Amino acid sequence: MDRIMAAAVLLKTVERGSASAAAEELGMSRAMASRYIASIEEWSGTRLLHRTTRQLSLTSAGERVLELCREIVRVADAVTEIGVHSDTPHGLLRVTAPSILAEAQLVRQFSEFEARYPQIKIDLQITDRSVDLVQDRIDIAIRIANHLDPSLTAKRVGACPSRLYASAEYLAGGGAPTSPEELKNHKCLTYTHLGGSEWVLKKDANEVAVTVAGGFQTNDAVALRRATLSGLGIAMLPRFAADEEVASGLLSVVLPDWEPRSLGIHALYVSRKQLPMAARALIDFMSEKNAGVARLGSTVTI
Repeated sequence: MDRIMAAAVLLKTVERGSASAAAEELGMSRAMASRYIASIEEWSGTRLLHRTTRQLSLTSAGERVLELCREIVRVADAVTEIGVHSDTPHGLLRVTAPSILAEAQLVRQFSEFEARYPQIKIDLQITDRSVDLVQDRIDIAIRIANHLDPSLTAKRVGACPSRLYASAEYLAGGGAPTSPEELKNHKCLTYTHLGGSEWVLKKDANEVAVTVAGGFQTNDAVALRRATLSGLGIAMLPRFAADEEVASGLLSVVLPDWEPRSLGIHALYVSRKQLPMAARALIDFMSEKNAGVARLGSTVTI
């Protein structure tokens, strides 16, 4: 699908005279359109466009590639037309998601999704780092964040409230802090992809930023959760990944009146106009699951 989209971007860029106009028509950012053109130049191994401040024109190699792009798009449109007559989403869907969300909720929910859409096969790529959707051929990236890549289209599919947690073993040895400032005297476990050593906590209208430190940091949220359960210190974790352990007595909430900022759970994709039917089905499914949880009044959402 990435090469089909790249072909479509090149065609529209030539037709409309600029990558900006092509991006607007295809429902994507100019940065993403430029990335697609760069990728097709990389695939072909040659420059396809002459670019100046006033105009854009094809190189001789670009003229040959353009004809191939027309054929690629023509065939893709024909296949799409056939697929339009099918009401059942189908095909391979490549999804990337952070490890802790995949472990705590997504794998279970994907099982339910598969039962509803048996003709959709999900290839789940688990990583806590940001990926290039074009380069890695990803249909949907599920991310927990409030600041997103502006070159991508995003749909919010849930919320991710967090809290501070520690094991009973740790609290028995060092006691529990009674204020955010006392966190400086505790072993705090940090997650390098979010917040790092600065934790921002809010109580009513009051918000404080605290610099924390400890003997353990990681770029993997699942490892952070396991370290907390092992008694290594206090950690900031999503509620969906730790509240069950609180109920069972394995973890306790630290500073319950102070909470980190809630984050959004988003589905990211390249272009709403070229989104596969299977991807739309998954995004709608996740939004539906979130709405159902919200009606029950739970704070653990996806």
